Amino acid sequence: MNKREFIKSAAVIVGTTAVEPLSSKMISPLAASASQDRTIRGLKKVSLKKSLGFGMIKENLSLTDKFKLVRDLGFQGVELNSPVDFPIAEILEAKEKSGIELPSVVNKDHWSSPLSDPDPEVRKKCIQSVATSLHDVKALGGDTVLVVPGVVNEKVSYEQAYITSQQAIRELIPYAEKTGMQIALENVWNNFLISPVEAKRYVDEINHPLVGWYFDIGNVLRYGWPEHWIRTLKHRIMKLHIKEFSRELMNSKGLWEGFKVDLLKGDNNWPVVMQAIREIGHNGGWLTAEVSGGDREHLKKISLQMDEIIG
Repeated sequence: MNKREFIKSAAVIVGTTAVEPLSSKMISPLAASASQDRTIRGLKKVSLKKSLGFGMIKENLSLTDKFKLVRDLGFQGVELNSPVDFPIAEILEAKEKSGIELPSVVNKDHWSSPLSDPDPEVRKKCIQSVATSLHDVKALGGDTVLVVPGVVNEKVSYEQAYITSQQAIRELIPYAEKTGMQIALENVWNNFLISPVEAKRYVDEINHPLVGWYFDIGNVLRYGWPEHWIRTLKHRIMKLHIKEFSRELMNSKGLWEGFKVDLLKGDNNWPVVMQAIREIGHNGGWLTAEVSGGDREHLKKISLQMDEIIG
């Protein structure tokens, strides 16, 4: 059975929990099916809308027509970078004409001016940028700003990044409270917070309902399994990014080559991942693609792949 056939066959049992060991008596197929149905009904149904990053839309169209295109391809949302490059009024007009939703934005200054930087002026620049993003996403009708919490490198130690970035995020809380918007921290290849237990502790120490995680399902495959992270982070997950990763390509061709694989063709065990999402009763509502973009045919393929994964 190839992987695509396995995904289809396994989809009917996504959401089931582990069954108890068989007794010496055989269990009839009907009894087993009834037991499985009860288990499925016992888990909270999770509804996920499909979104994609705005930069993935590679057709030369107006903002409104780009939104209409992806809406026609089956996506319900678009994720913009922020501070936004278009006037808010223009984005809202395109949103209204297309019927697209704008549930989240990605802050675009957290890499060049990280919250973990030793220089307070650099941190201040990022704090001001994220504050702008919080206002942007509120104006656009969304609720979440993605923020990379910090970067560890030869100049910034792990411990320093941990302490400094937490302090900076605490400085952002008044802006989050004023807007009512969420700050969602994403796990990326920043040499920081590379364990689900540590990621959980990091957020719990900040201890605020508007600060949580934007969990990227593909990013952790380099050094872990996404289902483990999901079950550890639980309600702390505010939004989900979806991408694929191949450890074989990483090992044979180079680290970043691991991302050069289509959804359903990498090492994510999607039935297990989706089961974990259902087990925690995730209520973020969105699954946003963060993969290589292209024209309408390419985006249609991504939309169908996401349907298969969600299904």
